[in-house]
Amino acid sequence: MRRLAALVLASLAGCGRYADFTLPKLDGGPPQVEMRWETSPAPVMVRGEGGEWDSTDTLNPSVVRFADRWWNLYSGYDGKAWHTGVATSADGFAWRREGRILSPDAQTWEGDAIAANGAALVRGGEILYWYQAGDPPRIGLARSRDGRQWTRHGAPVLDLGPRGSWDERGVADPYAIERDGWIYLYFLGQDRARRQRLGLARSRDGIAWEKLGSNPILGLGEDGAFDENGLGEPAVWEAQRLYWMLYTGRDRHENRKMGLAWSRDGAHWKRHRESAVFTGAEPWDSRVVCDATVAQDNGRWRMWFGGGDVPHPAENIHGQIGHAYFTMEPAR
Repeated sequence: MRRLAALVLASLAGCGRYADFTLPKLDGGPPQVEMRWETSPAPVMVRGEGGEWDSTDTLNPSVVRFADRWWNLYSGYDGKAWHTGVATSADGFAWRREGRILSPDAQTWEGDAIAANGAALVRGGEILYWYQAGDPPRIGLARSRDGRQWTRHGAPVLDLGPRGSWDERGVADPYAIERDGWIYLYFLGQDRARRQRLGLARSRDGIAWEKLGSNPILGLGEDGAFDENGLGEPAVWEAQRLYWMLYTGRDRHENRKMGLAWSRDGAHWKRHRESAVFTGAEPWDSRVVCDATVAQDNGRWRMWFGGGDVPHPAENIHGQIGHAYFTMEPAR
């Protein structure tokens, strides 16, 4: 079996799309920590006014530091299509909407439903933004040097897997980090059974990607678990000499909560525990918390996230954006 797996990987790698790799290895021990949350009770970004492009749902924050401010590339739903907009903030709490930057282009591979649900990364004086589009969904790239004028790459940069693979029916929910000159993209993959699990790819330039041959890196939870029906929206960071991942889990009733996993090499992951570590505590996010984006600010960890009060896997959840500080403390 090991030889067969090696032969399959070698065959895939020969196409230039698959490889066996890890992130730089860390030496942390098995984690004995608890997450402590300081969550803002009200959303920090509410839905847009009636008739606006983000009036039905305001979700999927991707927050980066750029030009001495926080920049939030977020998704808005108008009842028909998903778009991407930009908001800026001095403190990460009070956001100024700067306008819509991407809408789906029905004349291209994107179709007419979505150009959103993306991941931003600042690199070389510009913002790179990988976003989801198309049916079946694939991942495209847009870039900007000022945060307001954007150029699309023109074709998907991360495509579907081959027939029979774990991601043959969709790739979505990207989250990007950079280590040692490589960009690593964590993403959702969907197979023909509509199972949604998490995988990993890497690239030198953000355009040409190779997927990890041993994907997926994290599978569904057990029956009855908070993540039994699907995983998505990973957010990855480094702390305590380990890699950590918050991810969204869906149960059979389409309630969404966040789980936590850890890894020493960014490619092999273990759940920190089987139960959720972050759930909605207010009426506005009582049924859904999702879309985490994580950043460090003056020695503190911050998370922006989406929330809603209607259980649904995609939209019409009255989506708004929340904020939390968190710490990782020794378990008692």
